[in-house]
Amino acid sequence: MQSTKKDLGKSQVELTVSLEFKEFQPYLEEGVRHISEHIKIEGFRPGKAPYERLKQKVGEISILEEAAHIAIRKTIDDVFAKELAGRQPVGQPKVEITKLAPGNPLEYKVTISLLPTVVLGDYKGLNIVKEKPLVSTNDIDKTIKEILEMRAKESLSSESAEEGDKLVLNVSLSLDKVPVEGGQAQDVTVILGKEYMVPGFDDKVRGIKQGEKREFKLLYPETHHQANLAGKMVEFSVTATSIYKREIPALDDELAKAMHFKNVADLKAAIEKNILADRERQADIKAELKMLEIIVDKAKFDDIPEDLLEKEADNMMTELEHNVTAQGGNFEDYLKHLKKTPTELRLEILPNAVKRIKTALIIREVGIIEKIEVKQKEVEEKLEELKKMYAHDQEVLKQLNSHEYFHHLENMMFNDQVVAQLKSWNYADTGKQSES
Repeated sequence: MQSTKKDLGKSQVELTVSLEFKEFQPYLEEGVRHISEHIKIEGFRPGKAPYERLKQKVGEISILEEAAHIAIRKTIDDVFAKELAGRQPVGQPKVEITKLAPGNPLEYKVTISLLPTVVLGDYKGLNIVKEKPLVSTNDIDKTIKEILEMRAKESLSSESAEEGDKLVLNVSLSLDKVPVEGGQAQDVTVILGKEYMVPGFDDKVRGIKQGEKREFKLLYPETHHQANLAGKMVEFSVTATSIYKREIPALDDELAKAMHFKNVADLKAAIEKNILADRERQADIKAELKMLEIIVDKAKFDDIPEDLLEKEADNMMTELEHNVTAQGGNFEDYLKHLKKTPTELRLEILPNAVKRIKTALIIREVGIIEKIEVKQKEVEEKLEELKKMYAHDQEVLKQLNSHEYFHHLENMMFNDQVVAQLKSWNYADTGKQSES
């Protein structure tokens, strides 16, 4: 078997592979057996029909093509090992049979994208300063206020709506007396004074009573997320179906105990701890991104193949759509708000896709250089933890038991270990304090 390599640029190569007829012959025989196993030839058991009889039945080109596909499957890995010099293929190779005829050699060409090579610059001793977050009394008080609001006692009222009351409304929106598509909603909940709706809405419904209907107009902000309403004068028809008076509980030890804390001081300490932990996570993420960005800037990369870039952009678009949907939004409305088509948004994403790919490449390269490995036992233990967490969900368990997820988890754990090691080399001992 002979093979040659041609560099196509942008981390793509073309491999030309040739098998002499005597090398191709065993695959031809295997092709005959395979076809004859699936086609009934009178007088012969499955897989036992001779070449000439099979040729009469299906045609010689069908036999040759079957044999060629078998030969390619069984030789391509050896070709990669010989010609790619350890470089990792990306995506599916494009294979083209270029020579195939009775009694002649087989020749095929493979076009394959390769993972770009990386030459690292400095990746140690970068002195990355991570902010040391603070929690103020105001932060704690704000959280307590939110907790008290959530635990408010509500009672149905026939009185006029006042500040702090909960209103349950039926709302209908129109533009020039034409109902807005999707602008009709039942049982919309509003806390008067919280400005849940567009500016001015609370003022328009203040004083409303149960069963009362009000009609009014409000100008939607130019920046409103509903692109079809942004900057327009919208007509409202609002009916109050229920009004509830809300009694905010007092903050005392009794309330703290009801929330499974010893007293108010214990509750406040837990709140402070949670806020601090969250801000420390955010500070760590910020420092980590800065560190990786510096390492990427110091490294040199081969060209990123188009199919790798396209795949990453696809992943980012999918992630974005998922995030919008998870927050109760509609992706089409999101695009309208941005005033962009999917194609335009995708083009905007491409620079970040490049950054993500380069970041993944430097993490991989550092791991190789520093001989960082994830033991199979560690992956298995983590997998068992996940299985226990999702023991009630058969769909998730099916995913967790797949071969693909095992490798996904292994890769995630590898990345985590490399990043943790990079932090140990690059984070400074002290940092400035921040309340956000």
